[in-house]
Amino acid sequence: MRKPRKLSNEDLAPYVWELPKELHARWGDPERAGAAIEPVGPIDWTELFGNANPVEIEVGFGKGLFLVTNGTAHPERNYFGIEIVRKYQLYAASRIAGRGLRNVKTCCADAKLVLRRFVPPGSVSAIHVFFPDPWWKSRHKKRLLFTPEFAELVSAALVAGGRLHFVTDVADYFEWVMGTLAAVPAFRRLPNPEENAPSHSMDYLTNFERKFRQEGRPIHRSLFEKVQAVP
Repeated sequence: MRKPRKLSNEDLAPYVWELPKELHARWGDPERAGAAIEPVGPIDWTELFGNANPVEIEVGFGKGLFLVTNGTAHPERNYFGIEIVRKYQLYAASRIAGRGLRNVKTCCADAKLVLRRFVPPGSVSAIHVFFPDPWWKSRHKKRLLFTPEFAELVSAALVAGGRLHFVTDVADYFEWVMGTLAAVPAFRRLPNPEENAPSHSMDYLTNFERKFRQEGRPIHRSLFEKVQAVP
């Protein structure tokens, strides 16, 4: 993949959302990317994007292939990406800025923190989680993304009828996540997630999927819907 042209903080600012400075010390210097907004409470999506279009969140966007592809294909939707690694956030933001995709914003932060403190309940139409690291070793458990807490945070963020799209190449992790989501009454698994599967050999969700499919690894996909009411 060709490296995107390096852009100034001012060029990146429309495509970057920053944590408040008192929280940002944990993740790095906010001046590195430029602060599009200094949030003090829940995100106002209409203010952030300048429209009232549906918002979708990608957790762990890496180099931004999904955000770029879907932001280009669906200008009627807004995309908010959360990535914990700063260099990947800046790489993806540069790709997004180079295409002028004003319906895409990026954030460098812990997704659980953002979902808990800054995403308004019932405000997101879809959340995408593609190829997260399973962190099998005991000493790495604190880094595990898909915990019961995370599942509840996703449920709280989604509108009724909103969808969670989870994809991984690790069969054991897939089964673990399926069990975790089965324990959340607000979710029901949809039986046929074909709309999220690739339609041809060059249709990739992420750079990881490109690599794994070229290596012949099986890809495990799932789609969940937030039900209207919890029994």
